[in-house]
Amino acid sequence: MVFSFADLSLKKRPLSMNYLQDVLQNETAREEQLTAPRAILVEELSQLRGRLLFLGVGGKMGPTLAVLATRALRQAGSNLQILGISRFSNPASRDWLETHGVETLSADLLDPRAVASLPDAGWVISLAGRKFGTSEDPSETWAVNCLLTSHICSRYSDSKIVALSTGNVYPMVSAGGEGSLENDPLVATGEYSAAAIGRERILEYYSLHRGVNLAVVRLNYAVDLVYGVLVDIGKKVLAGEPIDLTMGYLNCIWQGDANEAILRLLSHTACPRAAFNLTGPKLGVREIALKFASHFNKEPHWANQEGPTALLSNPKKINDLLGSPFTPIDTVIRWTAQWLQGGGALLDRPTKFQAIDGKY
Repeated sequence: MVFSFADLSLKKRPLSMNYLQDVLQNETAREEQLTAPRAILVEELSQLRGRLLFLGVGGKMGPTLAVLATRALRQAGSNLQILGISRFSNPASRDWLETHGVETLSADLLDPRAVASLPDAGWVISLAGRKFGTSEDPSETWAVNCLLTSHICSRYSDSKIVALSTGNVYPMVSAGGEGSLENDPLVATGEYSAAAIGRERILEYYSLHRGVNLAVVRLNYAVDLVYGVLVDIGKKVLAGEPIDLTMGYLNCIWQGDANEAILRLLSHTACPRAAFNLTGPKLGVREIALKFASHFNKEPHWANQEGPTALLSNPKKINDLLGSPFTPIDTVIRWTAQWLQGGGALLDRPTKFQAIDGKY
């Protein structure tokens, strides 16, 4: 079954999510866990005034991120206007956003004239980016990640911007360590990584030379029940397929927690720009597979051995600022196992987290 925004139920929901559900057995429960705000987010967003833009809102994270913000602001009694902007190549995501109270606007962010015509905003979250398909068309990846970023920073140089980046800007590091820190050198591994570093240099330029207030969010990997590294591993265990251990360790974070952190970082932009590793704790791929195997009552199968290095990020800085992620990864593994066993809808977009050559 393939996931679609049109599948989501629109039933009335409680206003806040300060607890974790035992089972996410359907789209309604999944959506609730992703978009119901915690009290801390309601309090912090209540301080914002004016307009908040979500640029590139039509992707994997954008819809639930914008709806989370909308629900938090509604609960806070705020009149902050939210506007979600994207090309909306998937019309169902636009319909879903508007049904949930998010005003939308269709625009091609690669067109400087279109960006110049967008409304003013005091707050901007830049979500647009491209990873998959880089090997086939690297020029588009560079355009989306760098040229588009320049358009946004030029148009919104007087705004506070939270810009999504990736942990792929870091090199592979020792699998025995805790991962790269924000001040570590950025080193490209492959074309996508190089373009992601290019995006960061554009952001850095606008912050240093144009005075733009920025928070750069190096995210890896957000996980949901319909896609992500846990889905990739769980599917293989359930199907009895071997798990490649070459990339033996990774970080991941529940998408709801990542969304909350992105919104809370609106209050922590800086000039020069601040950078944050947004992720969860280091996890062993073997350990994750064994936990899925326990839920499925199956024996896992392996391919290769854990390599000496892995793509790892250390989230200490953001955890010290905002607190550790609310949702334990063991809980997400349990939810994912239940979802897969129940035949839940999937986005069918493998993460390719196993790639050690940076090719996506």
